Amino acid sequence: MNHSLGNLSNKTDHILVVDDSPDNLFLVQTILEEEGYHITLAEDGRTALNSIEQSSPDLVLLDVMMPGMDGYEVTQRIRKNQQLPFIPILLITAYDQPSVVQGLDTGADDFIRKPVEVDELLARVRSLLRLKHSVDERDQIARQREDFVSRLTHDLRTPLVAADRMLSLFQQGALGEQSPPMAEAISTMARSNRNLLAMVNTLLEVYRYEAGRKSLIFSPVDLRELLKEVVQELSPLADEKTLALKLNLEGQASGKVVGDRLELHRVFTNLIGNAIKFTEAGSIEVNLKPDSSWVVVEVKDTGPGITPEDQSMLFERFRPGSHKRSGSGLGLHLSRRIVEAHQGKIEVRSALGQGSSFIVYLAAQ
Repeated sequence: MNHSLGNLSNKTDHILVVDDSPDNLFLVQTILEEEGYHITLAEDGRTALNSIEQSSPDLVLLDVMMPGMDGYEVTQRIRKNQQLPFIPILLITAYDQPSVVQGLDTGADDFIRKPVEVDELLARVRSLLRLKHSVDERDQIARQREDFVSRLTHDLRTPLVAADRMLSLFQQGALGEQSPPMAEAISTMARSNRNLLAMVNTLLEVYRYEAGRKSLIFSPVDLRELLKEVVQELSPLADEKTLALKLNLEGQASGKVVGDRLELHRVFTNLIGNAIKFTEAGSIEVNLKPDSSWVVVEVKDTGPGITPEDQSMLFERFRPGSHKRSGSGLGLHLSRRIVEAHQGKIEVRSALGQGSSFIVYLAAQ
C-alpha cells in the first residue's frame, strides 16, 4: 500500500536510502518496500550524488555519519545543485541536538534518531513526500501559467502589429484622404495601439525572465556610448515638454561593463523615458558616477516625487504607482529583472515634491 498523499500522478514514490551500514540499508529497505515505495540504495555519499544525477528521487533518507563524505556534505551538495528539483532530505542521526541543528542549517528538512522506530519513520516519510508533492504541484501550476501567458502574449502581437501597419497606411494617406476629425481619431487609435503593443512586448519579456527562458548575450559594453544613444533617442520627447535632458559623463567614471547591450539599452530607455513622462517642468539628469567596484548610473528628475508607500512596491510586477500617468507596473519590474540578471542592483531615492533618482549599479569591468 502506498501511503504518499497528494501525489496526483499516482506514480510510485522513489526514495534513495544512504547509509554505510549494509544492515541498516536492508532494514530501512524492507520497511519502505512493504509500504509500496521504490527504493534505491547507496553505501556512501559520492554514490548517492551520482545516483541523484542519474535519476532524481522524491525523497532522500541520509545517514549523518559516513566515512569519506558525511551526510552534512551530501546535503550541502544537493542544495547547491541548481539543476535539481526540490528533494526533501530526512537525516538519520544517533547524536545529540547540535548535530541536528547543523543538519537543518545545511539544508535538511527533517531528522530521525537511531534506533529508528518503524511508525515514526513512516510518518516522517509520508510528511516529507506530501511536502514534495505540494512543491511539485505548485511549480507545475506556475509553469503552466507562465506558458499560457507567454503563448497568449506572443499570439497577441500578430494582430497588434497588423493593426499598427494598417493605421500607418491610413496616416500616410495611402488609403485616401481623411477629414480632420477622422485623421485625429486614427491618430488616437494608432497611439493606443502602439501603447498596447509596447505593453504586450514588455509582458512577454517579463515572463521570459521569470520562466528562465531569457538568454542574455554578454559582451563588453561602454555605457558612455550607450547612454549617449539613449539620450539622443529620447531628446525629442523631452523637447516636446521643454524639459532639459542632460547627460553628465564624469571624467573619472569608467563606463566599461560586461553585459547584454540590448537589454541594458532597454533598462536606461525605460528609466529615462519614465523620468520624462512624470516630469512636467525642470530637468532630467543622467549621471555616470565614479565608484571603486561599480559603474553607477543615476537618472535624476525634478518630478513630483514618489511616496514611501509607492517606493516599497515600485519594482513589483503589476504594481503601478498612484500617479495619474502610471502605467502597467511592468517596466520597472522588468528593469530590475534585467539588472539583477547582470549581477547588479537598482534602487530609488525620492521624496514628495523633491523629484526622484533611480540608481543602477553594474559591476565594473
